[in-house]
Amino acid sequence: MATANPAMNVAVYDRAGLAESTASVMTLQGTVMKTAILLGLLVVAAGYTWGQIFAGNTSLAYGLLIGGSIGGLVMALITIFVPKASPVTAPIYAIAQGLFLGGISAVFETQFQGIAMQAAGLTIGVLAVMLFLYGTRIIRATEKFKIGVIAATGAIALVYLVSMVMSLFGARMPFIHDSGPIGIGISVVIVIVAALNLILDFDFIEQGVTRQAPKYMEWYGGFSLLVTLVWMYLEILRLLAKMRGSNN
Repeated sequence: MATANPAMNVAVYDRAGLAESTASVMTLQGTVMKTAILLGLLVVAAGYTWGQIFAGNTSLAYGLLIGGSIGGLVMALITIFVPKASPVTAPIYAIAQGLFLGGISAVFETQFQGIAMQAAGLTIGVLAVMLFLYGTRIIRATEKFKIGVIAATGAIALVYLVSMVMSLFGARMPFIHDSGPIGIGISVVIVIVAALNLILDFDFIEQGVTRQAPKYMEWYGGFSLLVTLVWMYLEILRLLAKMRGSNN
């Protein structure tokens, strides 16, 4: 069953098959380590773009932001369609997304001081809470739970798609980008849905370990989790900006 995250499709394990030996099998510890490496690369790359903006090199920074956005999308597609390439494409994806996030975060920071650090802290906090809830089985990735999260995420994706199409014609979808109570409420719901996607991500990784997937799937599992974390960070950043804008 596919999850809301396009990278988190258990069918990828069917295509990968079983590991050739016990020494080359996917493990939880290995996936955690690969995820930590990807996060480290993302933070370093983000710090570079961030530094360029505050150093006054805005042209370079915006170039890195756009290049990172496009590069991240390309690497994500390659990784999803060719999981065996994930040991190479996943780190490149993390670096590209870091360049993009560093630029976006700096733009928000120039408007609302301290917002990037708050968003990063909340993202880490939500990740820790959801990992605890999943590890203690307080929240279980049942079929009904999966269907509910997938439906909610699909609805959000549809709203964003319609909003993008409307913007091409100079129109603007009401409420979704507003800093009023309704706009803030919408962002809260989206952040909650993004957080619930982490449960599906944890389940996806656990299934890979149970199925004894090949070792390279550790990189794929880390990449898939990073996709959700990037989305959640951006949504938290937007929510905080709306709340700051409302207060102002």
